[in-house]
Amino acid sequence: MSDAKAEILGRIRASLWDNPQPAEPVRAYRRESDKGSEEIIEMLVDRLIDYKANVYHETEETIAARVGELLGKSSRYVVPTGLKTEWLPEDTAARSRVVDSGNANKPGALSVRELDAIDAVVTSSTVSCAETGTIALNSTETEGRRAITLVPDHHICVVPVDTIVELIPETVARLNFDKPITWISGPSATSDIELIRVEGVHGPRTLDVIILK
Repeated sequence: MSDAKAEILGRIRASLWDNPQPAEPVRAYRRESDKGSEEIIEMLVDRLIDYKANVYHETEETIAARVGELLGKSSRYVVPTGLKTEWLPEDTAARSRVVDSGNANKPGALSVRELDAIDAVVTSSTVSCAETGTIALNSTETEGRRAITLVPDHHICVVPVDTIVELIPETVARLNFDKPITWISGPSATSDIELIRVEGVHGPRTLDVIILK
């Protein structure tokens, strides 16, 4: 051990000789919402629109038509294996879906090059935090692996109303941290030193959110 390193470690030991303990953190923040569901949904929508996402309200009966409208008449889009087919429009000669296997090391998984040629992706979501306007994807079968939501230029994300909460602690409680998590707050964007906004730098340029009742 060098003299310099020995001196540094000696100073650390000397400063900790009385075993000081940090103060107990004060957690006075709210852990559960006291707001009604409609107020929470309105808060989330307000935040999403502020982040330049497009928001739509649909039901199980109308969602497929909305997804078809958002995809357009001519497109090729990717979906995860567990997404409800009832949410999707019928394939046509000009518009078709590709199902990603969900595992980059198994057959049926699209490469990054293949994903880059895809027009859009349609997924569900695990939980959405109204307080921050953030949607969380937890790599479930209805959301797929992170790559399919980060590479295509257009993300259509379905947010069931029963997955919307107000607070961050409520959001965290619904997540499985053993799996990758993608946090979405509007379309991908950044700003340079002159504060010029550029979208699509590290994710989709267009985010369409469907609030599903």
